Amino acid sequence: MSIPLIEGCVDCLPSAVAAWRGGADRLELCANLSIGGTTPSRALLRQVREMCDIPVNVLIRPRFGDFLYDEAELGQMAEEIAACRDLGANGVVIGVLTPEGELDVPAMARLMGEAGDLEVTLHRAFDMTRDPLEALEAAIGLGCKTILTSGQAQNALAGADVLAELHRAAAGRVHIMAGSGVRTDNIRAIYEKTGVRTFHTTGRRGPVDSGMVYRKAGVAMGLPSLSEYELWRTDEEEFAACARTVHALA
Repeated sequence: MSIPLIEGCVDCLPSAVAAWRGGADRLELCANLSIGGTTPSRALLRQVREMCDIPVNVLIRPRFGDFLYDEAELGQMAEEIAACRDLGANGVVIGVLTPEGELDVPAMARLMGEAGDLEVTLHRAFDMTRDPLEALEAAIGLGCKTILTSGQAQNALAGADVLAELHRAAAGRVHIMAGSGVRTDNIRAIYEKTGVRTFHTTGRRGPVDSGMVYRKAGVAMGLPSLSEYELWRTDEEEFAACARTVHALA
């Protein structure tokens, strides 16, 4: 993996194509980004692999909520990882925690064993750990290639001090990838504060209006704070601007 690198976080085919055309080096493919992301369908992975000529890493997350998984959920995750491997994914994006807020090393090792030679990214479950430096060493010991993190803050710019500490402590043993709130106007500031040159972004500008003409009032199909008539998608121009900024960090 060459550095600097920008990864597009996408949850539908139009967003994947927009990020690819905008200069993404890699995609993280998800579903349901409005709730933090869950495992995408195998059909979507096939479509994205057919349309986008860049590596695709797949989020493996069976549900919304915490990262404490029971045996049935771990079984689902292992099966999804095997399917991603068979469908030609470049890697998987995973994270499992203990009730005490530590990286669940046995569970992670089990999932990584299923991944085989796929790249493994530890996702932002990392940001929910009690001790980020301890979690960093556990991830390195497991063989994770990348850690996606906001520096345990609400966004990567706010977490710049921790990101800088992680980047120094990693010392090239694992890639620290800055994610959450990454935009064209803050990438260089994050880099200058942290030294991180690997970035993760949706490349969105704002909601796209639904094509629905008739709109039922007073009924919500999901979270009441979200409108069914607003679609959040990657904007190719915004992503391209992010990509130019990241690639200039060389």
